[in-house]
Amino acid sequence: MDSTSHTLVGIDVAKHSLDVYVSSEDRCFTVKNSTAGFKQLLSELPPAGSPLVVIEATGGYQSRLVGALLAAGHRVAVVNPRQVRDFARGLGILAKTDRLDARVIARFGEQAQPRTVEVSSEKQAELRELVTRRRQLVELRTAEQNRLETTLTKVVRKNVRHLIEQLDKQIRQLEEAIGQLVENEPELSSKAALLKTVPGVGPVTVTSLLVDLPELGRLDRQQVAALVGVAPFNRDSGKFHGRRRIWGGRAAVRSVLYMAALTARRSNPLIREFAQRLEAAGKPFKVVLTACMRKLLVILNSMVKYNLPWNPKLHPHCA
Repeated sequence: MDSTSHTLVGIDVAKHSLDVYVSSEDRCFTVKNSTAGFKQLLSELPPAGSPLVVIEATGGYQSRLVGALLAAGHRVAVVNPRQVRDFARGLGILAKTDRLDARVIARFGEQAQPRTVEVSSEKQAELRELVTRRRQLVELRTAEQNRLETTLTKVVRKNVRHLIEQLDKQIRQLEEAIGQLVENEPELSSKAALLKTVPGVGPVTVTSLLVDLPELGRLDRQQVAALVGVAPFNRDSGKFHGRRRIWGGRAAVRSVLYMAALTARRSNPLIREFAQRLEAAGKPFKVVLTACMRKLLVILNSMVKYNLPWNPKLHPHCA
């Protein structure tokens, strides 16, 4: 966020409504969370580019709003609701109403200076929907597989198996659509081809990175690790020195990095040797795997940044 900007717009998003606060006018108003509401909102906001519009992530209800604001040329930041609530408590604001939340969101944006959302192409938006839907079906399939293990009734077991088969089929269809879209989009295809050269990084990891981490290759290693949530933070006070812990970040990216790091510990010589050194030093499994996730992420970031395919000799000092 530009430190010279003085106009902050906080928007509290609900399923059917948007509560808006404009800091430069100290004004609150409410519009519908709909196409007509978006038009009204855009007509009441300051000119595009002058304000920073800060929105809480609300389980997808904010997606169409973000798209409308970006299309109109506004700078938009989507922030973590938990961080906003912690910020409010730190200010002594314990009450919670939609209009009050909009004010707090704007104040949070002013103090935290969150990273703005990048404008996505139509193909990137389509890819995001496909990847998100695949993720939803995979979660549903996992739930049904768990249910199958505890179900005793023959009819119910048959029903669950049938549903799992249908989910498998739909997931395969989505994966084919994802593959075709990436292959037919030159920018996505070239980046995907680069990432796939890394041992341990498969198609699911690649597409998730393309969708959930568009900043890959544009940040330094500290920034990208913090953005994903694999950078450890100190917990020290006076003579007390607590364990460093990771916190926040993008859970979807961490999830695929976790699986990729597990595979890379076996198939990627650089990650394997790195993990073995940490294990020999007595580090716990979780610490080792988190460090492997961070190292793998930093390597991928460097490869995209400099447009270099995998080469273990080029990345031995990434941390």
